[in-house]
Amino acid sequence: MKTIILGLISTLALSAAVAAQDGPQRIVAIGGSLTEIVYALGEEDRLIARDTTSVFPGEALALPDVGYMRALSPEGVLSVDPDLILTLDGAGPPEAMEVIRSASVPVVTVPESFDREGVLAKVEAVGKALGVEKEAAELAMRIDADLQTAEDAVADIDDPARVLFILSMEGGRVMASGTGTAADGMIRLAGGENAITDYPGYKQLTDEAIITAAPDVILMMNRGGNLDPTPVDLSTQPALAATPAAEAGRVIRMDGAFLLGFGPRTADAAKDLAAALYDDAPAD
Repeated sequence: MKTIILGLISTLALSAAVAAQDGPQRIVAIGGSLTEIVYALGEEDRLIARDTTSVFPGEALALPDVGYMRALSPEGVLSVDPDLILTLDGAGPPEAMEVIRSASVPVVTVPESFDREGVLAKVEAVGKALGVEKEAAELAMRIDADLQTAEDAVADIDDPARVLFILSMEGGRVMASGTGTAADGMIRLAGGENAITDYPGYKQLTDEAIITAAPDVILMMNRGGNLDPTPVDLSTQPALAATPAAEAGRVIRMDGAFLLGFGPRTADAAKDLAAALYDDAPAD
């Protein structure tokens, strides 16, 4: 009887191993947070390609780049012969996604919302798609605890900083975040208040809107090269120069993937931004 039981256990273990091997082994991740989650789950050996937004961890940069997630080429995505495509909701353009979905490759589209629940839902979705639900549940628990700690740290702030997130200043025109964006979600996680709540998404602001917003802090991404406005650029933009943020020289720059990714590092990003908003600590 003991021999039979041991044989049955061995058979079940072998079946589990075969089932795992039968899962997707050639995965393309489209969306930086999804790539980070795959690495955080320890399943990076199954990744064969990533999109341009997938820049962390550094090892991911060695993978073939299939293009920017909102300007994908079906030929580029399918050329690496994937057996699963993981993509964030909003990848496109729509016609490219139609072609990709019509190919004989499973596509898992992961919804995105810019809050704690959204991060945890991403982890669950990736874990299910990769067949590692147990590991995903454990990762989600750790992330949830970290996010709770970050939220608790700013829960008692009575006078939240008014933050203006500037996406770009091309041609001197200020493109800023309204509601429902990753920037809006991160500002709230860090205990701040979005200075722009009149519209969803990103729009160019008039000078009047900038002055009316009266931000205490200007938040921007570190992009590198000529894409980063210098402090002089900000001070010479008349409307921005008139804001409390510019007058006090309160401009925070953070790595874009870290700040806006809403993945495994989001709690750390919220803590760093909160420190920069309220402790005069530089965000880097």
